[in-house]
Amino acid sequence: MIAALLLALTALGPAPAPTPGPAQDAKRVVRDVGIDQKLGASVALDLPFVDDEGREVRLGDFFGRRPVLLALVYYRCPMLCSQVLDGIVHVLRGVSLVPGRDFEVVVVSIDPRETPDAAKRKKASCAAEYGRAGGSEGWHFLVGKEDAIRRLADDAGFRYVYDPASNEYAHASGFFVLTPKGALSRYFYGLEHSASDLRLALVESSEERIGSLVDQVLLLCFHYDPTTGRYGFAILNAIRALGFLTVAGIGTFLYVLSRRARTAARPERSESQAGTAG
Repeated sequence: MIAALLLALTALGPAPAPTPGPAQDAKRVVRDVGIDQKLGASVALDLPFVDDEGREVRLGDFFGRRPVLLALVYYRCPMLCSQVLDGIVHVLRGVSLVPGRDFEVVVVSIDPRETPDAAKRKKASCAAEYGRAGGSEGWHFLVGKEDAIRRLADDAGFRYVYDPASNEYAHASGFFVLTPKGALSRYFYGLEHSASDLRLALVESSEERIGSLVDQVLLLCFHYDPTTGRYGFAILNAIRALGFLTVAGIGTFLYVLSRRARTAARPERSESQAGTAG
């Protein structure tokens, strides 16, 4: 009887492997999708892409003079990517710095099948929503091959997964600010962003090429928190900044007083000289 049972189990063969289901897919997304901060690391500037006009370019073509706001999305994305770009457009409308003059915006598709036409349409849509004169200047929408896209994503710490079943990409939401030399300077997470935080990030990443004295003082008062991707108030730096402003204010006050004293003394000397002459 035992032999018959063993024979029956052998005939059944090994148990089939469990079919991947929603739970396994969710675990994969949690494991393989996200944004890893690599502050100070540099992206490869020699990576080849094609821009929204169909021209072959290198990533480095958009670096060298100004900081760069970099976003990794894909243009046919049905929901999240559009929200990411909407968030960027919205926050830029609250920043007085101008794309193409003070910084560059570079958007790269993570889908190697997308075309320059798709990039051009998405650029036109974002420029229309941005709504400022010359809104498309300083905005660059790129497509590329898988190896270049993956290299850029890896350099930036951007992890994403393609799902063949849905023909879509699972990815995190956010964007990056880089220095003119291509070093990762600041990370912004989510869909809603602070205009003041972005301005500080661009000014700080510009290597003092843009921004005013007020911006420099604010950078002393606020520090970047990499865990949140935002700028927080730094009390010690704020005290230093207030000390600097106090000294500057006293110096200005004394200078004004001395100017007034010299100005008041001139008529008295003139009158005394006139009396002596008479």
